[in-house]
Amino acid sequence: MEVSAIATPAGSSDADTVAVGVFEGEDPAGDVPGELGELLASGEGRRSFKKLALTHAQGKRWLLVGLGPRKDFTAERARVAAAVVGERARELSARALCWATPAGEDAAIAAALVEGTMLGDYRFDQHKSDAGRETPDDAPTHLERLLVSGPASLEEAVAGAALLGEAVNRARDLQNRPGNDLTPTALGEYARALGDRIESLSVEVEGRAGIVERGMGAFAAVAQGSHQEPALITMRYDGTAASGAQGPTLGFVGKAVTFDSGGISLKPGPKMAEMKFDMSGGAAVIEAVATIARLQLPVRLVAVVGATENLPSGHSVKPGDIVTAANGKTIEVNNTDAEGRLVLADCLCHAIALGAEQIVDLATLTGAVIVALGSTYAGLMSNDEQLARRVSEAGELTGEIVWRLPLHEEYDQLVKGRYGDLDNAPEARKAGTIVGAAFLSNFVGETPWAHLDIAGSAWDLERDYVGKGASGYGVRLLVELARSYVS
Repeated sequence: MEVSAIATPAGSSDADTVAVGVFEGEDPAGDVPGELGELLASGEGRRSFKKLALTHAQGKRWLLVGLGPRKDFTAERARVAAAVVGERARELSARALCWATPAGEDAAIAAALVEGTMLGDYRFDQHKSDAGRETPDDAPTHLERLLVSGPASLEEAVAGAALLGEAVNRARDLQNRPGNDLTPTALGEYARALGDRIESLSVEVEGRAGIVERGMGAFAAVAQGSHQEPALITMRYDGTAASGAQGPTLGFVGKAVTFDSGGISLKPGPKMAEMKFDMSGGAAVIEAVATIARLQLPVRLVAVVGATENLPSGHSVKPGDIVTAANGKTIEVNNTDAEGRLVLADCLCHAIALGAEQIVDLATLTGAVIVALGSTYAGLMSNDEQLARRVSEAGELTGEIVWRLPLHEEYDQLVKGRYGDLDNAPEARKAGTIVGAAFLSNFVGETPWAHLDIAGSAWDLERDYVGKGASGYGVRLLVELARSYVS
């Protein structure tokens, strides 16, 4: 989708469809046709949130959308309104849509209109034999262009939002690809290609031998059951050299189990196909880092993504096996389906070894977080108040909201091993999401760290701009978090 900001009235654009929002108690602002007022007067047009009405004037379609009370209007509501308008525009075979930015609203709202439109327009059809073919009536299946009409000062925000929307949709493409297509090697090649294209980004990918050589016994144990080569993906970006900016070296860590059968502790068959989404944290990290580099944010960043399959075979790690992580901690693997924390353990150690001073990890780690929070919030656990606050604020700004769960020394007792230092899956099925974080805390030491369990948010988010399938959750949050360090 081609996205641009224009400083002329929406009705003067060459778009075939114009979207105008109206708040409760107000009339449509700006240079709009009288037909919009007639829609409201007749009751066909309504000011209630998400209510749509259509009219034709000045040779264009005009979509009037209710925005509800102005005091309740947020960037998240703008994303939802944009998605609702975008869906209707596609039904009308629109090719170019122009949004009239609501009067009195700022750049954050304009950016949200772009994000909501782009995310709502997403479809994954790479593996459909008729993808890309013209429909019998030649109706477009996607919007070709999006214009945002408003002050000239919106141009930078609109361009940045377009870049971010593209990144989220690329992460969704990675998530939606099946396991026989997106193998760990393929994900590594994808990341390496980003490093080749983005001048300020360096990417290194190591396979099984490198993982073993680094003493990553926990990661290697998960990977040993599959014939597919695992991939340790390391991304580095330093945007501070030219600007002289100061700040901590940020560390992003992502779990990327490209297919998770559960290993020897095999999962039930129903919905196992969804376990291609178990690499969602890694996809978010890869695309967030690439976007930060493209935006040239003045931050220092190192990212580590652990990619592997988790499959049963004669080579698989077995329940009861004891493995040694990169920091020397021994782990009883009492459930091979608690594999994500094994991968992350070594990746967290690696990020710290590479100089990360504040770390955020993203992982589809536990089904327990879905029981606790559903799909509305991701679970946040952290050992640092300031970092937790930054993550929460980034989530509020992006609509990728998080809910903080506690860490307490009593939870540490639950992950103590009987025969090794740690137990990856304690039998007492208590506080499953928190226990996962308590386990991971053994691999960060005193480094400020935040863990995001996104198992409920990574797919089937069921928001107007992200419905079934991959959501790309975390890309926007991580980029906004990086922005928060820019003074």
